[in-house]
Amino acid sequence: MRAVFITRPGGPEVLEVRESADPKPRSGEVRVRVRAAGLNFAEVMARQGLYPDAPRFPCVVGYEASGVVDALGPGVSGPAPGTRVMAMTRFGAHADVLCVPAAQAIPMPEGMGFEEAAAIPVNYLTAWHMLFRVAALRPGDRVLVHMAAGGVGIAVLQLCRTVEGVLTFGTASASKHPVLREEGCAYPIDYRARDWADEVRRLTGGEGVDLVLDPLGGGDTRKGYALLREAGRLVCYGFANLSGEGGRSYLRLATQMVRVPLFNPISLMNQNRAVAGVNMGHLWHRQELLSAEFAELMALYARGAIRPRIAATFPLERAADAHRCIQERQNVGKVLLVP
Repeated sequence: MRAVFITRPGGPEVLEVRESADPKPRSGEVRVRVRAAGLNFAEVMARQGLYPDAPRFPCVVGYEASGVVDALGPGVSGPAPGTRVMAMTRFGAHADVLCVPAAQAIPMPEGMGFEEAAAIPVNYLTAWHMLFRVAALRPGDRVLVHMAAGGVGIAVLQLCRTVEGVLTFGTASASKHPVLREEGCAYPIDYRARDWADEVRRLTGGEGVDLVLDPLGGGDTRKGYALLREAGRLVCYGFANLSGEGGRSYLRLATQMVRVPLFNPISLMNQNRAVAGVNMGHLWHRQELLSAEFAELMALYARGAIRPRIAATFPLERAADAHRCIQERQNVGKVLLVP
């Protein structure tokens, strides 16, 4: 077995590929020979020492993979060896062998490739859960999504296209705007050239939006909340503003934390607004919930309504380059590690 270890908090140079004996599936588990694994911003923050859920160093992270089942643990009847599956796991996916609970190894539909399969579980479940379970997206809603050219951002834009009349606003650098328009974003906004909140107000005649999906945190969360009109919802699902070059910066962390807005029930009632948080890693044990949401996604995939956009693939030995791609916001779509 080969796996990408985060040896200590720091820049991409702290990543190291190590070899060890293949793991054996325990009771209730299957073993998967990994063909592709997803890399997310959460794992980049874990490498920087900024992700509180990450295992202790040295560790192997990664929430999602695709591959072929090659062994069953005691008490498991399937998926059978040879089955092509999408696997969801609470870390450990950045390897060429992975053991997961059998319920978290989902057979891939016919025609789906391994790269597509590894790009779906985290990004599309996050997007679906935020839009439809948490925010109850409605026809005609106005939706603002940050980091719109990333894996979750693209998934959000595609899912918003499935609801009539939804108007999307997405922040991304100007070079990524053509792709955002292809994915249905009505108003791409270059956050580097102008204040994105002022631009949303201008585009909406000062009215604001119904839903803000916020992976940024800090002062951007405050600005997003102020953009909500009556019955608006703010969904927080990350804190990318804590990330910077290299490892942890306590000054950056302190600066961003003091900018986090404080909410109280009276102001929420008076302003008719809602605030919610999403961390899919804390829902992995809710298999009945995730299975239902995943079934909805697979139905949309079968209709051709969603298709992951792959930005780049890297072998395990180039995991540092994959991390740089995401950290430096170079990617348009999903970044994968391919053993």
